[in-house]
Amino acid sequence: MSVPNLLPTLKPTEQGDTALVLLSGGQDSTTCLYWALHYFSRVEAIGFHYGQRHAIELQQAQKIAEQAGVPFTVLDLRGLLRGSALTEHDQDVSAAHPLAPHLPASFVPGRNALFLTLAASYGFTRGIHDLVGGMCQTDYSGYPDCRRAFIDAMEKALSLALDTTLRIHTPLMHLTKAETWRLARELGILDVIIELTHTDYHGNRSERHEWGYGRLDNPASILRARGYEEAKARGWLD
Repeated sequence: MSVPNLLPTLKPTEQGDTALVLLSGGQDSTTCLYWALHYFSRVEAIGFHYGQRHAIELQQAQKIAEQAGVPFTVLDLRGLLRGSALTEHDQDVSAAHPLAPHLPASFVPGRNALFLTLAASYGFTRGIHDLVGGMCQTDYSGYPDCRRAFIDAMEKALSLALDTTLRIHTPLMHLTKAETWRLARELGILDVIIELTHTDYHGNRSERHEWGYGRLDNPASILRARGYEEAKARGWLD
């Protein structure tokens, strides 16, 4: 029995002509970039250098944006975000957060709030009122700022702050990681996801697997690999 495509169900109900995508160089944000290219007549991308463990993701983001033909701007936020294994590089990314044991050590306090605020400000100056992010509350690392309730609150607050109607699109919000792989297949970008994106917390590109580059020694790569295997088992990648 054929499975209905995901893509039509993820079409935005309201949108302008141009979207600004928060692009990290990882699987989720890259899938969102190509989702935006499918639905918007013009797309730009913005990235953030915030002192993360490695520069690989941003390097890959630049390559991805170039291949997609999308302008890409990187803002330097080094020193503004702390308190995470992604910014304090001697911490274990697989451990619990030292300040909030119910959260993973990779949680960066305030990261998405800051990113969305800066993206909204940057977009406003360019006449862009549609932001696109890869936040997901189905298969995620337990980050509270990836929940749609948080995104809705930011959407309302930023619309008030800018006195305009701002929309924050999160096409992956209710998808599993396997379904995100399925969406990439529907968008025709499996090769881009496998060869160019990077999700491994350690920035390791020494090992190439069916699902891409990285090692199964951190939560990000494990989630990505499991999603790929499930999507493959369900026949979604054929």
